[in-house]
Formats: sequence, C-alpha cells, structure tokens
Amino acid sequence: MQHFQTHLHNEAGTAALGAALARALAPGLTIYLEGDLGAGKTALTRAMLHAAGHAGHVKSPTYTLAEPYTVRLGGDPVEIIHFDLYRLGSPEEFLDAGFREHFNQSTICIVEWPEKAAGVLPAPDIKVLLSIKVAGRDIELQALTDQGSQCLDRLKFAPNL
Repeated sequence: MQHFQTHLHNEAGTAALGAALARALAPGLTIYLEGDLGAGKTALTRAMLHAAGHAGHVKSPTYTLAEPYTVRLGGDPVEIIHFDLYRLGSPEEFLDAGFREHFNQSTICIVEWPEKAAGVLPAPDIKVLLSIKVAGRDIELQALTDQGSQCLDRLKFAPNL
C-alpha cells in the first residue's frame, strides 16, 4: 500500500496540501477523510475545492450531508461531491438518500465520517487520516487502489510549511 505522511504546522500547511491534492485529482476517485472533530477534514476539502477552481463559499455539509461542486480538471468539467456523514443516523439513510449513484467513474467523492455508512459506502481509493497534535496536525494518505496510487504518484507537496 502506497502512502504519504507529513506533519502540518498550521492552516497554511493544510491549505498547501489541499492545493497539491487538487492538482493530483482525477475523475472517479473516492477519498475518505478520517479524524476527530476539528482535525481539519473540512479545511482540507475547502482548500482542495478552491485550488481546483471553485470560487465561491465552501460550507460544511453537516446538515445537508452532501454538497456538489463543479470544477475544471485538465480543462474538463468534473463534479466533486463533498459528503459529511456525521449526522447520518444509520447506513440505510445513506442508501435511502440515493448517494451511492454519485460514486462512479466521472465524479470525485470526498467523504467525511465514512464509518457512519459502513457496509454500504463504496470503498475508497485514498484514505486520509488526520490527527490533532499540540503544534498542528499529522496527516497520512493511504492509497488503497491502483487509481489511488496513481493520484499519490502525481502528488507534489513540500511538507516544510
């Protein structure tokens, strides 16, 4: 399993990693974001979306569960859907909402709190583990599929921020 690990000292480091990830994204990716409340899952997603070209506000989909964004990657429009499953009552709610249809070869799905839909959520290509430290946060990216490995191969990030 290919992985990338670093320590991010501040929000600028998180934003820089999000921008680097945005440059490495490809349609069809499923990315899980795992970490405690306040670990930086939404901040990382916000940085990815802005770096991918979304100019508007990026809100946490805590209450809506999913927020779609259309960006341009390689000149082509791509839909990125940011899921926040924190308030999901059961995995069946994920199915009832029809969210599985978004997990396909043309959409990028970024999922916070994936454990809330365990058993029904499609498997990730990349798992991002964030943990809060006294000075910043530690982050690990694990590629779990060939597509995830290709994404990490494209990742160009200088962790000294």
